[in-house]
Amino acid sequence: MSEKQNLRRHCMIVHAYYPHDETRVEREAQVLVQNGYEVDVICLRHSPEESNRETAGGITIHRLPVRRDKSRGLMGQLFEYLSFFTLALFKAAALHGKRKYAVVETHNLPDFLVFAALWPKLMGARVIHNIHDVMPEFYAARFKSGMDSWPVRLVRWQESLSCWFADHVITVTEAWRQSLIERGLPAQKVSVVMNIADGRVFNGETVERPSNGDQRFELIYHGTLAHRYGIDLILQAVSQLQAAIPQLHLTVHGRGEYLQDLLGLARKLQLNGQVTFSTALLPMADLPALIARADLGIVPYRRDVFTDGILPTKLMEYTALHVPVIAARTPAIEAYFDENMVQYFPSEDVNALCDAIIYLYINRMRLQQLSVESNRFNEKYSWANIAREYLELVNRLSA
Repeated sequence: MSEKQNLRRHCMIVHAYYPHDETRVEREAQVLVQNGYEVDVICLRHSPEESNRETAGGITIHRLPVRRDKSRGLMGQLFEYLSFFTLALFKAAALHGKRKYAVVETHNLPDFLVFAALWPKLMGARVIHNIHDVMPEFYAARFKSGMDSWPVRLVRWQESLSCWFADHVITVTEAWRQSLIERGLPAQKVSVVMNIADGRVFNGETVERPSNGDQRFELIYHGTLAHRYGIDLILQAVSQLQAAIPQLHLTVHGRGEYLQDLLGLARKLQLNGQVTFSTALLPMADLPALIARADLGIVPYRRDVFTDGILPTKLMEYTALHVPVIAARTPAIEAYFDENMVQYFPSEDVNALCDAIIYLYINRMRLQQLSVESNRFNEKYSWANIAREYLELVNRLSA
């Protein structure tokens, strides 16, 4: 085996189900495979029926016997993190003994998962820590505590240690990059790799948008179901609009800890005919067809210290498919989308959300304007360019 071949082996470690729950990891792995890398992914195992090891699309998937269960509470989740970390630590060491990785890339949450790359790093591999979500803000928002509270300071400490251990850090927005720099991370050590829609899959020119005619006015939300993402606000809006827009229908596609609450709210509001919940694991290639049926995508995030820094992937997927969007006004979204690209409403204001839906239902010219103008984002930020920057980073570390 030549030295050059040894230098083109890459390992990814992610506390998630691959590929269903982590399209970001899947896309980055595919970029590497398409450019001559051999890629292994260490991830969770969803069910006993899933194989421990399989190869798909040139990527070898190693599943560990740990399942995600957010209903366990904080201590249960910590035990889950530690269980996966321990198994991943030994798995990465064993695989590196055979594979000799050039780079090991870990994806948070949690940040301390980066230490699963300890043995490969000691043996010469470089380590990338890919921060999907900044943990201090995430936990401050989740537990409604200040950034200076001792639990959040503890999370910040483990974030700092994790970033120190890594050779390079990736995050998803410039706002979060600046937050990491303000917390002491050297600017040259952190890069932005935006989690935008893959234009090969989410392409408004190639994915047909069927016409609903006068039958239905379709809304859609897809992604993780959590309270902070405000899906319950859409259900309340649909309930209030039943008389004004009898044809109104909402599809909620996704899974998460908030699902049962949403199902209960839909029953309480008697939305049996107006809301469809889709919870099946859907391959990324099948998602555009589901989204393209909608007249409007809704991004109703509640504002907090965490969501203020999120640029929602779902928003970028809607615009890539030319689906107009109503979004809560947050700093991160406003940084990339102006008033002509998105119909904004004040976060958590159900009445304002209702007004925005009615306005776009009546004003089809504005609906078309949003569809056209939002494409300016896609022209400026293409996955092809971002994938090239990511590949250049991995190549540089591999060398």
